[in-house]
Amino acid sequence: MSDHKHLDALRMYWREHKAFPSMAKLADVLGLASAGGVFKVVGRLVDAGFLERVEGRIAPTRDFFALPVLGKVRAGLPQMEDQSAGQEMVGIEDYLIRHPERTVLCRVRGESMRDAGLLDGDMVVVERNRPTKPGDMVVALVDNEMTVKYLHPLPGQGGWVLKPAHPDYPDILARESLEVVGVVVGMFRQMGR
Repeated sequence: MSDHKHLDALRMYWREHKAFPSMAKLADVLGLASAGGVFKVVGRLVDAGFLERVEGRIAPTRDFFALPVLGKVRAGLPQMEDQSAGQEMVGIEDYLIRHPERTVLCRVRGESMRDAGLLDGDMVVVERNRPTKPGDMVVALVDNEMTVKYLHPLPGQGGWVLKPAHPDYPDILARESLEVVGVVVGMFRQMGR
């Protein structure tokens, strides 16, 4: 079994248990017959930056969760395979989240932001305590109800209006209160589920 297959086995175990197996069970998970083989594989994965040793135990690093980028894929006509494929590793969390201490996720419900590419069931990545500017997509608490919309200044009157990205939905003006929860900095969805 190659180190990539060992890494995949550890990732699958982590996904299921949210922890690594004990050293005694690690040989079974990795498909190895001896403790010496386990220590060699773990040593190589530590040297490669996928694992680290913390207080006598192994722990995942950020690279443990990173996935290979196969290259660019054209959405139009097919193209030649990218020869640099597999050299770049990206952690989804690193890609979408700049400030984890102020980032939350919100699940989109409804179709009012469809023309902005947000569909019912999508997850938006929301950065709280981030300065807003006109035109930002925000998650806002308006009159005690949460929504995701574009934030625009209200012409001539001061204040703000929340605008949808779908022509069948009206603009929203706060009757009593408007609080911006945060700015939408990313989104993701599961396909085919």
